[in-house]
Amino acid sequence: MPQSFSHVIIHTVFSTKNRVPYLQDIDIRNETFKFLGGVSKTLDCQPFLVGGHVDHVHLLTALSRTVSQADFVKEIKRQSSIWFSEKWSLGEFSWQKGYGIFSVSESKVSDVKCYIEHQDAHHQTISFQDEYRKFLHTHNVPFDEKYVWD
Repeated sequence: MPQSFSHVIIHTVFSTKNRVPYLQDIDIRNETFKFLGGVSKTLDCQPFLVGGHVDHVHLLTALSRTVSQADFVKEIKRQSSIWFSEKWSLGEFSWQKGYGIFSVSESKVSDVKCYIEHQDAHHQTISFQDEYRKFLHTHNVPFDEKYVWD
C-alpha cells in the first residue's frame, strides 16, 4: 500500500476583533498561546511556535495533510474563542474574521521563529496593521484595504 507524505509549514496571522488588546496581560497572553498550540496539536498540525503581541497572534505550524487551511483557522479560532470567553472575564472576546497564512520553507523556520519570539520589541516601532500589510506585500497577495480589517 502506498503512503502519502506531507511537510507543509505555514505561518498563520490574525488579530483580535478591532485589535482590542485582550492579550496585554502577559499571563493571559502566554496561556492563550499555549492553548492555541494545544489546539494545533489536536488537529495534527504540529506547532513549532505560537506567539504574538497584545492584539494578534502568530502560529508557526506544520499543516496536516488532512486539514485545509480554512478548517485549521476556523477550528483554532472557534475553540480558543470559547476557551478565552470562559476563562477570562474581559468582555466580548472574538477574533477578527480574516487571517493570513503564508508558506514557510524549511530553511526559513528559524528566521520565522526568531521573528515571532521578538514581537514585543518589533511592535514598539510598527503597528499590527503595518506588519500585516508588509506580509501581504512581501508574499505578493493582492488586497483591498477596505476588506482587510473588521
